[in-house]
Amino acid sequence: MNFKGFVICFYKMKERRLILMKGLSIRNAISSDIPSLIALDHGYSTDHVWQMAMNRSPDEVGVTFRQVRLPRPMRVTYPRDPQRLADEWLRRSVLLVAENDGLLLGYLALVDSPAPRAAWITDLVVGLRHRRQGVATALLEAVSRWCREQEIERLILEMQSKNFPGICLSRKQGFVFAGYNDRYFPDQDIALIFLLEF
Repeated sequence: MNFKGFVICFYKMKERRLILMKGLSIRNAISSDIPSLIALDHGYSTDHVWQMAMNRSPDEVGVTFRQVRLPRPMRVTYPRDPQRLADEWLRRSVLLVAENDGLLLGYLALVDSPAPRAAWITDLVVGLRHRRQGVATALLEAVSRWCREQEIERLILEMQSKNFPGICLSRKQGFVFAGYNDRYFPDQDIALIFLLEF
């Protein structure tokens, strides 16, 4: 995934936009998109979490995750500082945005994975008013197409263990649980790793 040009690297779609649903288009981000992307509500609400339990013995370590319903919905802040995202996007291989009539609805950021023929989704965000309308699905479909064109065989998606809406979406799109990283995010939250193979 070598791109040249503007500091944020873009997916070359032959100068056309990929239309995935009525009125929604997926395109490469441009510099003027950055303030609108940062302004999106990056947090989410959840009423379930994946709770981790670790069992240790001298000869074995076992880790299990189970879905737990919370007594009441909770609001979760995004694990990365939205004000620093623009700097992080400079190191991304691909930054796609979802747009409808000039309004940015969400984005997806992707980096090269250290694993061969793999790419890693670091951010998948949809603005609060536009969630559950197919925007994240459209972004995932667009990046999956790009991965196949680049002969990438595995797409990795990371998220907080509290991100039950993201867990449900990833599983619905064919991603399978592939592991975790304890204390991964700056707030020391667990990262769940999901994998989609092409």
